Amino acid sequence: MNLTWFIIRGSGLAAFALLSASMIWGLWISNRTFGRTVKAKGLQWLHESLGLAAVAATVIHMVALSMDEFIGFGLADILVPGFATWEPLAVALGVVTFWTMVAVSASFYVKRWISQSMWRSIHYLSFGSFVAALAHGVMAGTDTGHPLVTSLYVGATIAVVLLTGIRIVTASTHRKPVRVSRVL
Repeated sequence: MNLTWFIIRGSGLAAFALLSASMIWGLWISNRTFGRTVKAKGLQWLHESLGLAAVAATVIHMVALSMDEFIGFGLADILVPGFATWEPLAVALGVVTFWTMVAVSASFYVKRWISQSMWRSIHYLSFGSFVAALAHGVMAGTDTGHPLVTSLYVGATIAVVLLTGIRIVTASTHRKPVRVSRVL
């Protein structure tokens, strides 16, 4: 194994860990775990920074893949879903993950020009991004069988599922009742 291969593996795992951390942190914020004790701006900044770091690690992963001679990925292989001939489904999931992470990260910078519901809809893409990144790592990652990597995948999945469940339950219990006016 050469240096490029270590960079590919390390940046891929770092990207997944950072994406997971951003997801978990975002769910903690949306669940109002911290209440009013901490300023929301700082919490949001960390969430945004983790997402951007995940994008940066993914870019490193993609650049290193394009430089590696073993598989021979071209630009289209790493940027267009379904173009790669090596592990086409796994690579397509990785490409879709990248573009989804870019869209969700970019939404922080256009939030003032789009509606809250549009921003939230874009952010819902992160759930698909997480699942696609997990599937990409399991299917294409050469370290999937390593206990630490397996623990990362399982732990992150449990945390995201648990926090999503809490978010769904708390959102449904905090809804304002709809007033129905009576016409007499």
